Amino acid sequence: MTTAIPKTEKSIPATAPAKVAVKAPVKAQPKTVAKPATKAKPVAKPAAKPVVKTAVVKETKAKKPKMVRDSFTFPKDEYTVLDALKLRAAKLGNPAKKTELLRAGVKAIAAMSDAVFLAALQVVPSLKTGRPAKGN
Repeated sequence: MTTAIPKTEKSIPATAPAKVAVKAPVKAQPKTVAKPATKAKPVAKPAAKPVVKTAVVKETKAKKPKMVRDSFTFPKDEYTVLDALKLRAAKLGNPAKKTELLRAGVKAIAAMSDAVFLAALQVVPSLKTGRPAKGN
C-alpha cells in the first residue's frame, strides 16, 4: 500500500526519524464588512469668516453751528409785524418763533438779486443804534 504524500511535505528517508514541518496556524483576520456603495453627499462646511482687523470708526455727528447771541432794536410798528407773522404761521399749521422768522427773513434777503436787495434796503429807514430811552 502506498500512501500519497502531499506535495508540501518532502520525502524523508525511512532511516531518519520523520520530521514533519508544521506550519504555525494562520490567525484568521477579521473580515471587513463591505458597506453598500452609496454616494456620499459632500458636506458643505460653513465658510470661515476671514479675520480682518478693522479700526473702529466713530461716527462723527455733524457739529452744531456755533450760536451767536445778539440784540436788535426795532420800531414798535415793525415789531408788531413779527407778532402778526407768528400768528400767520400758526394758522398755516407751522408755528414759528421770532428767531425763526428773522432767520427766514435773512435767507429770503440772501436769495434776492442785487437790484431787489437794494430796493428793499432803501424802503427801510436807518435807525439810531443803541437802546431806546426808558420813557418810551
